[in-house]
Amino acid sequence: MQDADEPVARYDAAGHEVGVAPRGVVYRDGLWHAATGVLVRSGDGERVYLHRRSPEKLIFPGCYDCWAGGVLGPGESPDAAAARELAEELGVRGVPLQPIDRFAYDDGTVRYHVFLYEVRWDGPLRHQPEEVVWGGWVTLDELRTVLADPGRPFTPDGRMGIERWFAAR
Repeated sequence: MQDADEPVARYDAAGHEVGVAPRGVVYRDGLWHAATGVLVRSGDGERVYLHRRSPEKLIFPGCYDCWAGGVLGPGESPDAAAARELAEELGVRGVPLQPIDRFAYDDGTVRYHVFLYEVRWDGPLRHQPEEVVWGGWVTLDELRTVLADPGRPFTPDGRMGIERWFAAR
């Protein structure tokens, strides 16, 4: 289970770090914060790693997602957070992160500044069981099929990120 007391960097709507609050408070009160997402693509770029979030997650539990990532800690840079989260969630270390997008996500309940990255990886993957309950490689067409399937709930922020990524291609 995620630690609701974990300190999270608070941000303002303009994207500046302004303080610290516990994760549970940030989510409960819809406070602005920042998080990263890393799209893991196969070395040839033909596949992406899709996973299903643990039902124990504090937000979007049990949903599918194609981004490995998480919130920034106090004083943590987006690059450092992306590398840390990729290592924690999927066991991927020492791979160059390519920044690909930045935007504000605000669904009226969850508000954060999104820092997206992409990596190419053909090595082994190791799930963090508290975060990921299933994962597998899918083609880009298969990912589009998952996104269109109402029976396979996708994280709304992850959907926004991948739709932006598809549109930019």
